This record gives sequence, C-alpha cells and structure tokens, in this order.
Amino acid sequence: MSTIAAFYGSKSILITGATGFLGKVLMEKLFRTSPDLKIIYVLVRPKAGQTLQQRVFQILNSKLFEKVKEICPNVHEKIRPVSADLNQHDFGISKEDMDELLSSTNIVFHCAATVRFDDPLRHAVQLNVTATQQLLSMASQMPKLEAFIHLSTAFSNCNLKHIDEVIYPCSVEPKKIIDSMEWLDDAIIDEITPKLIGDRPNTYTYTKALGEIVVQQEGANMNIAIIRPSIVGATWQEPFPGWVDNLNGPNGLIIAAGKGFLRAIKATPMAIADLIPADTVVNLTLAAGWYTAVHRPKSTLIYHCTSGNLNPCNWLKMGLQVLATFEKVPFEKAFRRPKADFTATSFTTHYWNAVSHRAPAIIYDVYLRLTGRKPRVTKLMNRLLRTISMLEYFINHSWEWSTHNTEMLMSMLSPEDQRMFNFDVRQLNWLEYIENYVVGVKKYLLKEDMAGVPEARQHLKRLRNIHYLFNIALFLIIWRLLIARWQTARNVWFFIVSFCSKFLSYFRASSTLKL
Repeated sequence: MSTIAAFYGSKSILITGATGFLGKVLMEKLFRTSPDLKIIYVLVRPKAGQTLQQRVFQILNSKLFEKVKEICPNVHEKIRPVSADLNQHDFGISKEDMDELLSSTNIVFHCAATVRFDDPLRHAVQLNVTATQQLLSMASQMPKLEAFIHLSTAFSNCNLKHIDEVIYPCSVEPKKIIDSMEWLDDAIIDEITPKLIGDRPNTYTYTKALGEIVVQQEGANMNIAIIRPSIVGATWQEPFPGWVDNLNGPNGLIIAAGKGFLRAIKATPMAIADLIPADTVVNLTLAAGWYTAVHRPKSTLIYHCTSGNLNPCNWLKMGLQVLATFEKVPFEKAFRRPKADFTATSFTTHYWNAVSHRAPAIIYDVYLRLTGRKPRVTKLMNRLLRTISMLEYFINHSWEWSTHNTEMLMSMLSPEDQRMFNFDVRQLNWLEYIENYVVGVKKYLLKEDMAGVPEARQHLKRLRNIHYLFNIALFLIIWRLLIARWQTARNVWFFIVSFCSKFLSYFRASSTLKL
C-alpha cells in the first residue's frame, strides 16, 4: 500500500494554476492514485462565454483524464471550481467561497504563475509575487492546513553557476517592489526594470526569486516546501508517455522544426539541456507534500527537480534525436549529419539567422497571396524568432544544481512509493523519451493523424532543400556584392579560382600519367 496515496485520501486540496499544463497533470495524478480524496478546489479565472463548470468539463474530457474516469467515475463531483482572478485583491473570491476554502483546506499546491519571459515587470510582480503573498495570507487563516507547497523554478537564481537548495536574497526587498508597483507609472517601471533584474535574463526569473523570498518571510509559521523544476517537458510515463498540451518551452521549437520552418538556432551544442518530464515534477511535488505535512521539517525545504546533475543530456544529443525522429532514421545516422542542420554555433550571427528564416517566409507568403490564400507564415516566423531569442539564454548556458533534499526525500519513500511516485530521473532513457515527446506533440498538441507521417517527412525534406538553396543563393549574392565593392574580396576570389584551376590541372595530369 502506498503511504503517500493513503495520505491524500479524504483530504481537501486547493490547487492554483489547475488549468495550466502542470496543474492538470498534478490533478490527474491525485485522482488516479487517491480516488477517495474528499475534494479538490481549483481557482478558475472567469472567461467570457464559458462557465466555470464548462471549463472544468473541458479539462476532464481531455485524453489526459481517460484513466481517471475509469478509476474514479464520479471525478466531476470531486472538483469544486472557485471563481478567482489573481490580479484582484483577495483574488476576487466571494465571501461564501472564501469561508469554505479557509475552513476546509488541508493542502495547498500553488502552481499558478505567469511563465511569459517578456512580461512587463508590473504584471509579473502581480502574478508571481503579490498573488503568492495573498495566498499565504489566506493559508495562515486555514485551521486545518497541513502543508503549503510552492512551485517555483530552478532558474530563479540563474545568474549563479552553482545553485544550492537555499533561498538567495535579492537586492531589493519584495515588499518594496510590491508597494512601488502601486504608484509608479509604466514608463518609469520599464526604465528601472533592467536595473532591478540585474544579470538575470528576464522578469520571469526575477519575480520567481522574489516569490521565494515572500514564501520564506510570510510562511514562517507554516509547513512549507518549495519545488524548483527546470524546463518542464512532456510526460515520461504517466498517465502515458509524451502527453503535452501547450506551446511553452521546447514545444514550439519542436513544432517549428517538424514543420520545416526552423533549420538552425544559435546554441551551445554541449550545454546541458536540463529538461524534466511533467510527471516527474508532479511525483516529487506530491511526495514533498506528504513529507512536509507528516514530518514537519523545522525550516522550509527547497527541492531541485532537475536532470542535469543526475542524468545529463546536452542540446546536441537532444537535437539529433529530434532530427532522427522526424526523418525516421537511426540516432547513429543522425549523429553523422552536419550539425548545422539543427543548430548554429556561436559564430553564426543573429542577423544571418533571422534573414535566412524570414526571407523564405516572406517569399512563401507572396505565393499564398498570389494563389488567393491568407498570408500567415511571416507572422508565425516572427513569433518563432522572438521565442528563440527569449530561449537563447537557456540553451547557451549550463548550471549545477545541488539535489541533497531531493535525494533525502527519495530515501524516505517506501519501495511502493518509489514505484508509484517515481521522481528518480536517473532511470530516464533520453532517446526513448525524446522520441515519445516528438510523437506526443504531433498527437496531443497538434492533434494530427499519425497516418500522415510519411507525407509530412517528404514535406519536411522539400522545405529543408528550399532552405538550403535559399541560403546558397543569399551567400552568392552577398559575395558578388563584396567582389564588386572591395578589391580585397576580388583578390581572395581570384586566388580561390586560380588555386582550384591549378588543382584540377594537376589532377588531370596525374590521371593521364597513370593511364
């Protein structure tokens, strides 16, 4: 019998961010392993033209919850949607709903956050810092609360090379940041943002670091744990391999590469791709919730949910496996392919990469317009290039995360719990995982028929050849312009032509002598 599964039985659980990718996987796992839990409260933002119940029904009706509905047929009765908006004071929750949440909740999983890297600081502070502060204030009024689990990110301190399982201070106290957001205008906030975030790459990582400090300060008298996952990817094993439903992280890049729009990115091939499966994060989160409630550690424990230190996989290996999956060739054959097929190393300039992607998109849109169809490729390419630009920091750096608390927690689990709530990333087979990931993007995210894979591969090859031909043509045009304008370029060109001519003459002479 699983101790963790039994612990969550009969519990009333509050989940923020339950409509997000990780929140859905968390909710599914809870229902599947602890079907006798009392209720799960989910904070749901009102949406025009859709009731709260309809939004919940949409989630339960997805492929993800098929197994749950077999194990727990009355699952819809165990979800209680609560109208809430994290941008409002007290989340805009009604008095009746607030009274029920405060009096009934046993466990809080705080998964809600803005994950947009380019969010304005005001919005990022509201969702990642202020909302966390307000939720902690609510939690402090819950007499039955046993544990508060906060989902952060392993990149909250990405300005450091080695990151321990501790909370690091920021240059400005979170309370001062929260207060300043109330009276500063947008222009001033935009001006001071670079100074505040310092050597962090974006407002997301900065505000998640502030959120951790708020948890430490406001939750001093509560049983709290912080989970720090790295790049969250598709599921590894549960409820089935490869499930994914959003464009975040590497998902958009996989789609762009699979559709033939993306042939190169500026990356450091040997940098560690610290990807972590969503179900691994959820298993660690649930184990930490059990441990925090039952063992009540004296201080807030931080758990790193990362793969790079235990089972590293670099971007080169990952890109090659994606390529091998697309073209249905063995990994070893993909490894012999020119590395420029999927990555541009540091010497490739941003401008060449942007031109070589945008120009074919513009040409294709002209073709669509001439054939009476709506041009859309340039818009998609611009969006893709912005995404790549925001991800470049993370695919060109490697970090070292200590995992002492995570390993300690693993050792505290019974053999049955280690099986049912497996978060040992050392068991992960990367080649198998990436293949399932790519297939999952096609099946569950794009909802495409797998019978169309052969045709899609032929289309991919055609687009790849068009990309190569365009790059060659662009290079020749630029080289021709250089020859026309600079004597040095002409001298280099004449030297190359002369050298090739002499080499061919020598080769022919050698062949004649042998005959």
